[in-house]
Amino acid sequence: MFERFHNRTARVAVVGLGYVGLPLAVALAASGYEVIGIDLDPIKIEAVNQGRSYIADVADAELLAQSSRLHATSDYAVLSQCVAVSICLPTPLDRHGQPDVSAILASGQEIARFLHPGLLVVLESTSYPGTTTDLLLPRLEAAAQPHGWRVGEAFYVAFSPERVDPGRTDWTIQSTPKIVAGVTENCLAAVQAYYGPVFESLVPVSSPSTAEMAKLFENTYRFVNISLVNELLLMCDRLGLDSQEVLDAAATKPFGFTRFTPGPGVGGPCIPVDPHFLAWKMRSINARARFIELAGQINAEMPRYWVQKVQDALNVAGKAVKGSRVLVLGAAYKPDVADARESPVVDILQRLLQKGADARYHDPYIPSLVDMGVPLAVVADLEEEIRKADCVVIATAHSVYDWESIAHGAAILIDTRFIMKHGA
Repeated sequence: MFERFHNRTARVAVVGLGYVGLPLAVALAASGYEVIGIDLDPIKIEAVNQGRSYIADVADAELLAQSSRLHATSDYAVLSQCVAVSICLPTPLDRHGQPDVSAILASGQEIARFLHPGLLVVLESTSYPGTTTDLLLPRLEAAAQPHGWRVGEAFYVAFSPERVDPGRTDWTIQSTPKIVAGVTENCLAAVQAYYGPVFESLVPVSSPSTAEMAKLFENTYRFVNISLVNELLLMCDRLGLDSQEVLDAAATKPFGFTRFTPGPGVGGPCIPVDPHFLAWKMRSINARARFIELAGQINAEMPRYWVQKVQDALNVAGKAVKGSRVLVLGAAYKPDVADARESPVVDILQRLLQKGADARYHDPYIPSLVDMGVPLAVVADLEEEIRKADCVVIATAHSVYDWESIAHGAAILIDTRFIMKHGA
């Protein structure tokens, strides 16, 4: 029924060429598809067409290797020649803490303009349960109605959540099991035929809402457990116990325990954001996601906790935080990535500046934080800055740092990642 996907030169499209869309486009091209990337950013379009990657997880060599099968454009009209299109657009929270699905809706309207018999539309963007069937599908059905086209018969709609973990090498986009769900059984069969040659393992589920919920729960699981271990740190601090010793002891249990490590909070485009999609959805039906609400409160407090640790350590040394030179190491939300989105380090730096500290930061991947509300540029001479600092704060465990040298050179060291306890 879906022989067109067996044609390894079939043309497909990926909407959104960011940290999710570009790796997917490369993977699709590597499996033999002719891929058209659609993006509104002319810089990304030019880079892709010239074989220059702007995503850390995609090497220039990987992109160049697919140059004959992967091209980029801003024109949705190319969909008229495609058998499938994957939507990989951002879904952030707006300033009111509500899901912003405007990019999905705008893309859905554009895709609807070029809807044709046989086209498969796959949403990959993370969103709340019901997004595929309640928001995307109606726009496509409105375009199909005048022609008498029915979903599952003339065209197909599916949801398959992205599971990208930037910087990770043990699990790749191809080797990570891929959840797939269709609006109808034929839609499921279509997305399986489309993604089958690309991913090592497909995990079919009964509905798009189930798949949407599964993706949100994956990240909620991490969000809640990070919050729990951060609260353990707070409790141990009050009780005069070593949280790392407690964790080491608990982790010796060979079953029923998964170790998480406390830190300055949660960051990135997924973990601190996705659970709030679910919380918002529950509020929309007059219910609550109580664990998510509490976890959010605990994680939001962690930057304040660590700034207080800086202040306490300076007080012991006979110095006030106001006027003290404080160097924060790392601004990215996780090690070895050039991404500071939702990073708790931004909050730490802002709090230090508010208290009058002469705050500075170093990060080999983040040259500036000005656009995130921190009027600081990265320090140039790390060794000199460590020597001059009244206090050094380890905030991100980048592998390029020489921890032994940092520990030796710092007058006061605040280790939010417990690097010195267990090593990098």
